[in-house]
Amino acid sequence: MLRIGLLGAGRIGRVHAQAIAAHPQSQLCAVSDAISEAAESLAAEQGAKARESQDIIADPSIDAVLIATPTDTHSDLIEAATQAGKAVLCEKPVDLSLERALACQAVAAETGRPVMVGFNRRFDPSFSTLKSAADQGEIGTTEMLSITSYDPAPPPISYVKVSGGLFRDMMIHDFDMANYLMGQLPERITAVGTSIVDPEIGRAGDVDTAVVTMTYADGKIVVIKNSRRAVYGYDQRIEMLGSGGLLQAHNILENAVVKSTADGVTGAKPTYFFLERYMPAYRAEWDAFVQAVLTDSAMPVTLEDGVAALAMAEAATNSARTGQPVLLADVLKPVAK
Repeated sequence: MLRIGLLGAGRIGRVHAQAIAAHPQSQLCAVSDAISEAAESLAAEQGAKARESQDIIADPSIDAVLIATPTDTHSDLIEAATQAGKAVLCEKPVDLSLERALACQAVAAETGRPVMVGFNRRFDPSFSTLKSAADQGEIGTTEMLSITSYDPAPPPISYVKVSGGLFRDMMIHDFDMANYLMGQLPERITAVGTSIVDPEIGRAGDVDTAVVTMTYADGKIVVIKNSRRAVYGYDQRIEMLGSGGLLQAHNILENAVVKSTADGVTGAKPTYFFLERYMPAYRAEWDAFVQAVLTDSAMPVTLEDGVAALAMAEAATNSARTGQPVLLADVLKPVAK
Protein backbone atom coordinates (compact mmCIF):
# COMPACT_ATOMS: atom_id res chain seq x y z
CA MET A 1 0.00 0.00 0.00
CA LEU A 2 1.50 3.31 -1.12
CA ARG A 3 0.79 6.35 1.04
CA ILE A 4 0.22 9.33 -1.26
CA GLY A 5 0.37 13.08 -0.89
CA LEU A 6 -1.54 15.11 -3.50
CA LEU A 7 -0.19 18.58 -4.23
CA GLY A 8 -2.92 20.60 -5.90
CA ALA A 9 -6.68 20.38 -5.32
CA GLY A 10 -7.99 22.02 -8.48
CA ARG A 11 -9.92 20.35 -11.29
CA ILE A 12 -7.13 17.99 -12.36
CA GLY A 13 -6.18 17.36 -8.73
CA ARG A 14 -9.69 16.12 -8.08
CA VAL A 15 -9.46 13.77 -11.05
CA HIS A 16 -6.25 12.30 -9.65
CA ALA A 17 -7.69 12.09 -6.13
CA GLN A 18 -10.45 9.82 -7.42
CA ALA A 19 -7.92 7.54 -9.12
CA ILE A 20 -5.70 7.37 -6.02
CA ALA A 21 -8.60 6.66 -3.67
CA ALA A 22 -10.10 3.99 -5.94
CA HIS A 23 -6.88 2.02 -6.34
CA PRO A 24 -6.52 -1.00 -4.02
CA GLN A 25 -2.79 -0.39 -3.53
CA SER A 26 -2.72 3.36 -2.81
CA GLN A 27 -4.09 5.53 -0.02
CA LEU A 28 -4.59 9.28 -0.30
CA CYS A 29 -3.23 10.57 3.00
CA ALA A 30 -2.70 14.30 2.50
CA VAL A 31 -3.77 17.13 0.18
CA SER A 32 -2.31 20.60 -0.25
CA ASP A 33 -3.31 23.64 -2.29
CA ALA A 34 -2.51 27.33 -2.38
CA ILE A 35 -6.20 27.85 -1.62
CA SER A 36 -6.57 26.21 1.78
CA GLU A 37 -10.35 25.81 1.43
CA ALA A 38 -9.86 23.71 -1.72
CA ALA A 39 -7.39 21.41 0.04
CA GLU A 40 -9.65 21.06 3.06
CA SER A 41 -12.71 20.28 0.94
CA LEU A 42 -10.99 17.61 -1.16
CA ALA A 43 -9.24 16.09 1.86
CA ALA A 44 -12.55 15.82 3.71
CA GLU A 45 -14.19 14.12 0.72
CA GLN A 46 -11.42 11.52 0.52
CA GLY A 47 -10.75 10.94 4.20
CA ALA A 48 -7.33 12.60 4.03
CA LYS A 49 -5.73 15.55 5.83
CA ALA A 50 -5.16 19.04 4.45
CA ARG A 51 -1.51 20.00 4.91
CA GLU A 52 1.14 22.32 3.48
CA SER A 53 3.10 21.03 0.48
CA GLN A 54 6.47 21.28 2.26
CA ASP A 55 5.11 19.27 5.20
CA ILE A 56 3.83 16.53 2.90
CA ILE A 57 7.17 16.35 1.10
CA ALA A 58 9.11 16.23 4.37
CA ASP A 59 6.91 13.54 5.93
CA PRO A 60 8.81 10.20 5.82
CA SER A 61 5.55 8.25 6.05
CA ILE A 62 4.48 9.56 2.63
CA ASP A 63 5.84 7.27 -0.10
CA ALA A 64 4.99 9.30 -3.19
CA VAL A 65 3.53 12.62 -4.27
CA LEU A 66 1.34 13.53 -7.20
CA ILE A 67 1.96 17.08 -8.40
CA ALA A 68 -1.11 18.80 -9.87
CA THR A 69 -0.16 22.40 -9.10
CA PRO A 70 0.35 25.29 -11.57
CA THR A 71 3.05 24.56 -14.15
CA ASP A 72 5.50 27.16 -12.89
CA THR A 73 5.79 25.22 -9.60
CA HIS A 74 6.43 21.77 -11.11
CA SER A 75 10.23 21.79 -11.33
CA ASP A 76 10.72 23.09 -7.79
CA LEU A 77 8.34 20.49 -6.37
CA ILE A 78 9.86 17.62 -8.38
CA GLU A 79 13.31 18.53 -7.08
CA ALA A 80 12.14 18.88 -3.48
CA ALA A 81 10.17 15.64 -3.53
CA THR A 82 12.88 13.50 -5.13
CA GLN A 83 15.50 14.95 -2.79
CA ALA A 84 13.22 13.92 0.08
CA GLY A 85 13.21 10.36 -1.26
CA LYS A 86 9.74 10.40 -2.78
CA ALA A 87 8.53 8.84 -6.01
CA VAL A 88 6.75 11.45 -8.14
CA LEU A 89 3.98 11.62 -10.70
CA CYS A 90 3.82 15.16 -12.10
CA GLU A 91 1.23 16.62 -14.43
CA LYS A 92 2.42 17.94 -17.78
CA PRO A 93 4.30 20.04 -18.72
CA VAL A 94 7.45 19.70 -16.63
CA ASP A 95 7.93 23.48 -16.76
CA LEU A 96 7.22 26.47 -18.98
CA SER A 97 10.98 26.88 -19.46
CA LEU A 98 12.93 24.20 -21.32
CA GLU A 99 16.14 25.27 -19.59
CA ARG A 100 14.53 24.93 -16.17
CA ALA A 101 13.07 21.53 -17.10
CA LEU A 102 16.50 20.23 -18.11
CA ALA A 103 17.97 21.46 -14.83
CA CYS A 104 15.16 19.68 -12.95
CA GLN A 105 15.86 16.50 -14.88
CA ALA A 106 19.50 16.63 -13.80
CA VAL A 107 18.61 17.14 -10.12
CA ALA A 108 16.05 14.33 -10.13
CA ALA A 109 18.53 11.98 -11.83
CA GLU A 110 21.07 12.60 -9.05
CA THR A 111 18.55 11.48 -6.43
CA GLY A 112 17.79 8.22 -8.21
CA ARG A 113 14.11 8.53 -7.35
CA PRO A 114 11.52 7.66 -10.04
CA VAL A 115 9.61 10.45 -11.76
CA MET A 116 6.70 9.92 -14.13
CA VAL A 117 5.15 12.70 -16.25
CA GLY A 118 1.37 12.72 -16.62
CA PHE A 119 0.84 12.11 -20.31
CA ASN A 120 -2.30 10.14 -19.60
CA ARG A 121 -3.29 9.70 -23.25
CA ARG A 122 -0.68 6.96 -23.63
CA PHE A 123 -2.95 4.90 -21.40
CA ASP A 124 -6.14 5.47 -23.37
CA PRO A 125 -7.40 1.99 -24.38
CA SER A 126 -7.91 2.93 -28.04
CA PHE A 127 -4.56 4.68 -28.42
CA SER A 128 -2.60 1.96 -26.63
CA THR A 129 -4.30 -0.69 -28.78
CA LEU A 130 -3.32 1.23 -31.91
CA LYS A 131 0.25 1.43 -30.63
CA SER A 132 0.35 -2.32 -29.98
CA ALA A 133 -1.00 -3.11 -33.45
CA ALA A 134 1.60 -0.87 -35.09
CA ASP A 135 4.43 -2.36 -33.03
CA GLN A 136 3.34 -5.84 -34.08
CA GLY A 137 3.63 -4.85 -37.73
CA GLU A 138 -0.06 -5.18 -38.53
CA ILE A 139 0.13 -2.34 -41.10
CA GLY A 140 3.73 -2.86 -42.14
CA THR A 141 6.12 0.07 -41.76
CA THR A 142 4.60 3.29 -40.44
CA GLU A 143 4.92 6.08 -43.00
CA MET A 144 2.58 8.87 -41.88
CA LEU A 145 0.71 9.80 -38.70
CA SER A 146 -2.12 12.29 -38.23
CA ILE A 147 -3.24 13.45 -34.78
CA THR A 148 -6.40 15.55 -34.33
CA SER A 149 -7.15 17.26 -31.02
CA TYR A 150 -9.93 19.84 -30.83
CA ASP A 151 -11.33 21.23 -27.57
CA PRO A 152 -15.06 22.00 -27.41
CA ALA A 153 -14.46 25.61 -26.29
CA PRO A 154 -11.52 27.85 -25.41
CA PRO A 155 -10.37 28.31 -21.81
CA PRO A 156 -10.75 31.62 -19.95
CA ILE A 157 -8.36 34.37 -21.04
CA SER A 158 -7.00 34.46 -17.48
CA TYR A 159 -5.83 30.86 -18.00
CA VAL A 160 -4.46 31.54 -21.50
CA LYS A 161 -2.21 34.27 -20.12
CA VAL A 162 -0.42 31.88 -17.71
CA SER A 163 -0.65 28.64 -19.72
CA GLY A 164 2.56 29.03 -21.70
CA GLY A 165 0.65 28.99 -24.98
CA LEU A 166 -1.24 26.40 -27.01
CA PHE A 167 1.88 24.48 -28.05
CA ARG A 168 3.13 24.03 -24.44
CA ASP A 169 -0.28 23.66 -22.82
CA MET A 170 -2.50 21.78 -25.28
CA MET A 171 -0.46 20.35 -28.15
CA ILE A 172 2.21 19.03 -25.78
CA HIS A 173 -0.05 15.98 -25.30
CA ASP A 174 0.09 15.38 -29.05
CA PHE A 175 3.86 15.85 -29.22
CA ASP A 176 4.21 13.12 -26.60
CA MET A 177 1.71 10.92 -28.44
CA ALA A 178 3.76 11.30 -31.62
CA ASN A 179 6.90 10.25 -29.72
CA TYR A 180 5.04 7.31 -28.17
CA LEU A 181 3.68 6.06 -31.49
CA MET A 182 6.69 6.80 -33.70
CA GLY A 183 9.34 5.64 -31.23
CA GLN A 184 11.70 8.46 -32.20
CA LEU A 185 12.02 12.24 -32.13
CA PRO A 186 11.49 14.37 -35.24
CA GLU A 187 14.28 16.29 -36.90
CA ARG A 188 12.33 19.29 -38.20
CA ILE A 189 9.20 21.02 -36.92
CA THR A 190 7.10 23.48 -38.92
CA ALA A 191 4.14 25.23 -37.28
CA VAL A 192 1.47 27.71 -38.28
CA GLY A 193 -0.95 29.23 -35.81
CA THR A 194 -3.65 31.84 -35.79
CA SER A 195 -6.25 33.31 -33.46
CA ILE A 196 -9.60 33.02 -35.21
CA VAL A 197 -11.71 31.43 -32.48
CA ASP A 198 -11.32 34.30 -30.03
CA PRO A 199 -9.38 37.49 -30.91
CA GLU A 200 -8.74 38.01 -27.18
CA ILE A 201 -6.51 34.92 -27.25
CA GLY A 202 -4.42 36.60 -29.95
CA ARG A 203 -4.23 39.82 -27.96
CA ALA A 204 -2.98 37.72 -25.02
CA GLY A 205 -0.11 36.57 -27.24
CA ASP A 206 -1.36 33.06 -28.01
CA VAL A 207 -3.01 31.16 -30.86
CA ASP A 208 -6.18 29.07 -30.74
CA THR A 209 -5.85 27.21 -34.04
CA ALA A 210 -2.64 25.50 -35.16
CA VAL A 211 -1.17 22.88 -37.47
CA VAL A 212 2.27 21.35 -37.01
CA THR A 213 4.15 19.21 -39.50
CA MET A 214 7.10 17.15 -38.28
CA THR A 215 9.59 15.30 -40.46
CA TYR A 216 11.91 12.49 -39.41
CA ALA A 217 15.37 11.28 -40.36
CA ASP A 218 13.88 8.26 -42.16
CA GLY A 219 11.41 10.37 -44.16
CA LYS A 220 8.30 9.75 -42.06
CA ILE A 221 5.81 12.58 -41.54
CA VAL A 222 3.54 13.50 -38.62
CA VAL A 223 0.79 16.13 -38.82
CA ILE A 224 -0.86 17.51 -35.66
CA LYS A 225 -4.00 19.67 -35.77
CA ASN A 226 -5.28 21.61 -32.74
CA SER A 227 -8.24 23.92 -32.27
CA ARG A 228 -9.72 25.49 -29.16
CA ARG A 229 -13.25 25.17 -30.60
CA ALA A 230 -15.23 22.20 -31.88
CA VAL A 231 -18.92 22.92 -31.32
CA TYR A 232 -19.84 19.23 -31.58
CA GLY A 233 -17.66 18.05 -28.66
CA TYR A 234 -14.18 16.85 -27.75
CA ASP A 235 -12.57 15.61 -30.97
CA GLN A 236 -9.70 13.18 -30.35
CA ARG A 237 -8.61 11.03 -33.29
CA ILE A 238 -5.49 9.30 -34.56
CA GLU A 239 -4.79 7.91 -38.02
CA MET A 240 -1.63 5.97 -38.86
CA LEU A 241 -0.80 4.99 -42.44
CA GLY A 242 1.63 2.15 -43.04
CA SER A 243 3.08 0.29 -45.99
CA GLY A 244 0.53 -2.46 -45.45
CA GLY A 245 -2.58 -0.67 -44.28
CA LEU A 246 -4.20 1.90 -42.00
CA LEU A 247 -4.92 2.12 -38.28
CA GLN A 248 -7.51 4.55 -36.91
CA ALA A 249 -8.64 5.45 -33.39
CA HIS A 250 -12.00 7.20 -33.54
CA ASN A 251 -13.81 9.44 -31.09
CA ILE A 252 -15.61 8.06 -28.05
CA LEU A 253 -19.27 8.95 -28.48
CA GLU A 254 -21.92 9.84 -25.92
CA ASN A 255 -23.70 6.62 -26.87
CA ALA A 256 -23.53 3.96 -29.58
CA VAL A 257 -27.04 4.43 -31.01
CA VAL A 258 -27.30 5.15 -34.73
CA LYS A 259 -30.64 6.17 -36.26
CA SER A 260 -31.20 5.37 -39.93
CA THR A 261 -34.31 6.72 -41.68
CA ALA A 262 -35.33 8.00 -45.10
CA ASP A 263 -34.05 11.40 -43.99
CA GLY A 264 -30.53 10.16 -43.33
CA VAL A 265 -28.29 8.46 -40.81
CA THR A 266 -27.50 10.17 -37.49
CA GLY A 267 -25.58 9.29 -34.35
CA ALA A 268 -24.36 10.73 -31.08
CA LYS A 269 -21.75 13.45 -30.64
CA PRO A 270 -18.30 12.86 -29.14
CA THR A 271 -18.10 13.09 -25.36
CA TYR A 272 -17.93 16.72 -24.28
CA PHE A 273 -14.49 17.08 -22.69
CA PHE A 274 -11.47 15.36 -21.20
CA LEU A 275 -13.15 14.39 -17.92
CA GLU A 276 -15.57 12.15 -19.80
CA ARG A 277 -13.17 11.07 -22.53
CA TYR A 278 -10.07 10.20 -20.54
CA MET A 279 -11.14 8.97 -17.10
CA PRO A 280 -10.23 5.35 -17.97
CA ALA A 281 -6.81 6.63 -19.10
CA TYR A 282 -6.25 8.48 -15.80
CA ARG A 283 -7.05 5.32 -13.85
CA ALA A 284 -4.74 3.22 -16.02
CA GLU A 285 -2.01 5.85 -15.73
CA TRP A 286 -2.21 5.77 -11.93
CA ASP A 287 -2.13 1.98 -11.87
CA ALA A 288 0.98 2.01 -14.08
CA PHE A 289 2.68 4.42 -11.67
CA VAL A 290 1.75 2.35 -8.61
CA GLN A 291 2.99 -0.88 -10.17
CA ALA A 292 6.27 0.72 -11.27
CA VAL A 293 6.94 2.02 -7.75
CA LEU A 294 5.95 -1.19 -5.97
CA THR A 295 8.02 -3.39 -8.28
CA ASP A 296 10.92 -0.93 -8.60
CA SER A 297 10.46 -0.95 -12.38
CA ALA A 298 11.15 1.73 -14.98
CA MET A 299 8.49 4.41 -15.28
CA PRO A 300 6.39 4.03 -18.46
CA VAL A 301 6.59 7.80 -19.06
CA THR A 302 9.80 9.42 -17.89
CA LEU A 303 11.01 12.90 -17.07
CA GLU A 304 13.09 12.64 -20.24
CA ASP A 305 9.84 12.11 -22.19
CA GLY A 306 8.43 15.25 -20.60
CA VAL A 307 11.49 17.30 -21.53
CA ALA A 308 11.38 15.99 -25.13
CA ALA A 309 7.75 17.04 -25.56
CA LEU A 310 8.52 20.46 -24.08
CA ALA A 311 11.42 20.91 -26.51
CA MET A 312 9.07 20.12 -29.39
CA ALA A 313 6.57 22.67 -28.08
CA GLU A 314 9.39 25.23 -27.92
CA ALA A 315 10.36 24.46 -31.51
CA ALA A 316 6.75 24.77 -32.68
CA THR A 317 6.33 28.07 -30.84
CA ASN A 318 9.47 29.43 -32.52
CA SER A 319 8.36 28.19 -35.94
CA ALA A 320 4.89 29.72 -35.64
CA ARG A 321 6.44 33.04 -34.60
CA THR A 322 9.07 33.20 -37.36
CA GLY A 323 7.29 31.37 -40.15
CA GLN A 324 10.33 29.13 -40.60
CA PRO A 325 10.98 25.42 -39.94
CA VAL A 326 12.95 24.72 -36.76
CA LEU A 327 15.42 21.89 -36.18
CA LEU A 328 14.76 20.21 -32.83
CA ALA A 329 18.51 19.89 -32.29
CA ASP A 330 18.87 23.67 -32.55
CA VAL A 331 16.33 24.12 -29.74
CA LEU A 332 18.15 21.70 -27.46
CA LYS A 333 21.74 22.79 -28.14
CA PRO A 334 21.75 26.22 -26.40
CA VAL A 335 20.08 24.97 -23.21
CA ALA A 336 21.96 21.68 -23.01
CA LYS A 337 25.36 23.30 -22.61
